[in-house]
Amino acid sequence: MENPTPWEALLLVSHYLDPKSLAIAACVSKSWSLAMSQDHVWQPLCSSYYPSLSNLKIPNPSVPYHRLFALGFTASKRRFKTPSKPRLSLDSLIFAIELSTCGAPAVIITEPAVNIQGNDQVFKFDVDVNRDFFPGIFEGSQQEINIRWNVVLKGWEAAFSMMDCKCKLSSCTTAAVAGWFSEELPSPGCCSGGDMGSGIVADVKVGYCRKRWESKKGLKVEKVSVGMLRCVDWRYVSVDDGLRYLQHFLLLPCSN
Repeated sequence: MENPTPWEALLLVSHYLDPKSLAIAACVSKSWSLAMSQDHVWQPLCSSYYPSLSNLKIPNPSVPYHRLFALGFTASKRRFKTPSKPRLSLDSLIFAIELSTCGAPAVIITEPAVNIQGNDQVFKFDVDVNRDFFPGIFEGSQQEINIRWNVVLKGWEAAFSMMDCKCKLSSCTTAAVAGWFSEELPSPGCCSGGDMGSGIVADVKVGYCRKRWESKKGLKVEKVSVGMLRCVDWRYVSVDDGLRYLQHFLLLPCSN
């Protein structure tokens, strides 16, 4: 039987090992675990990688440095963990969009999300309309319109209101205009307070142009675009991130 590694040699070698090697070596035996878990071995590593956690040793001297290092490592891995694949898919969603104003027929769009023209990478979809009018909106005037965008789960099992607001739509001297409207979405999860935002906004763009028919002027809606944007950089979220957000409301409805 071979002689066990001298204690002094273990202590000497431990100072030259990286955190992963130290953790592996600590699994060899009880004596190795004791040698590789010494505070004087982990203190410089903990101070270098996670200095704020290392300071927790001051008011709590009984907490070993290797434990503080493990806490920091686990927290980092959890933060940058690759998200799971969404359980929703675009072909399971229906977009119901309504634009209405006083004295005019509503512009109503009901389409499966998968049939709407969009970018495969980002959660943004464009709908060609080219058939509805807002009569009575004259050049240089403003008109209040109601915008509603609901996402419905196929089978009518659930629905989520992405936007429900009143906005001002104005005409101008140019032939074509675009109205851009946004509204912050609620934080996913039933445990979040009402004042806590999600950092994501629902985005609706209405492309329209001035139109004259018979003796009246008005606006013809040509295109409606809907999507989800991040507040931090005003970029569209990915399709998967958008689906992951929606599944909190469509597949896991809050019981409160």
